[in-house]
Amino acid sequence: MKLTRRDLMKLGLGATALAVTPRLFSAAATPALPLITKAIPSTGEKIPVIGIGTRTYAAVTDGIREVLEGLGDSGCTMVDTAAGYGNSENVIGEIAQGLGNRAKLFLASKVGANGGRAEIEASFTRLRTDKIDLHYVWNLGNTDTNLGLLREYKAAGRIRYIGVTTSSDNQYAQLEQIMRNQPLDFVQLDYAIDNRGVEDRLLPLALERKIAVVTNLPFGRANLFAKVAGKTLPPWAAEIDCTTWAQFFLKYNVSHPAVTVAIPGTTQPRNLVDNVQGARGRLPEAAMRTRMEQFMASL
Repeated sequence: MKLTRRDLMKLGLGATALAVTPRLFSAAATPALPLITKAIPSTGEKIPVIGIGTRTYAAVTDGIREVLEGLGDSGCTMVDTAAGYGNSENVIGEIAQGLGNRAKLFLASKVGANGGRAEIEASFTRLRTDKIDLHYVWNLGNTDTNLGLLREYKAAGRIRYIGVTTSSDNQYAQLEQIMRNQPLDFVQLDYAIDNRGVEDRLLPLALERKIAVVTNLPFGRANLFAKVAGKTLPPWAAEIDCTTWAQFFLKYNVSHPAVTVAIPGTTQPRNLVDNVQGARGRLPEAAMRTRMEQFMASL
């Protein structure tokens, strides 16, 4: 029998994690496990280790509204979008304005290769905000020019942090050079327990250069959930407060010393409840990370 992620949640989540109220998270339903945060190296500001990706946010729906409300209520904060993600910025801006929870969110967006100043300004308008927490150059597009623009906005106090992104192995060499030669607050890159190509050079370099790391695709390109469908968590996963596969994959991800935040794409409230549990409790140390890698390789 093939189990969906929803089935796995039903089997694996404890009563505390599934204490869903008309609002996904409330004071009465807040899990007892402590929220895990990490420091942004350039400032020391602490940020929760789980956020959300919003590439598929095409329209305002009740489910997406519930996700954005629930994220803020959960204590987690990062909402990752881009000018190039269709209607995503508009959806986030409209919902956050309606909920009045902008102050609970750490908004991250991106400017494309040919976007320039007009695209950056449009992001402020669509997001309905006068300050963006983090703005990246998307997929290293026109990096020198766009980073120069983002530095202007940062100096003016309209953008708090700047960085660059990639999700492609063939850009790793270019990203490495940018990390070595440009002052950056953040990089965003692809990383998962089955996709560890950034571990050899880029993640150590981020530690060396004191650059925060946001990981996209933390559930892997080859669909990690398909690989574990019908399989139960190993009992030793309880040692790091994991009750679902999503938490297993996310805790592995954010436990790397260089990783600051993981941003799984999230449109379903039930998945948000699951994912943010990955930001609570214990994280694996080096020996446990190796055990997790070996277990996944054995499947």
